[in-house]
Amino acid sequence: MASDSRVTVVNSGAWGFFFFLAYIGAAIYFVSVSDGSFWGFILGLLQAIVWPAYVLFHALSLLGA
Repeated sequence: MASDSRVTVVNSGAWGFFFFLAYIGAAIYFVSVSDGSFWGFILGLLQAIVWPAYVLFHALSLLGA
């Protein structure tokens, strides 16, 4: 009994590369504005992960929401 199953592969490599570049840029920014300590560096890397939340928060603040 052979089953005829199909597999769909979605290739989203271009978006992955875009998000990787965005993370690198955010990491460079947040690390550069840190105080230079080890934990400041780690905090900068963590902030780079969630930078879209910072953008959304400040955009909504400007709109008065």
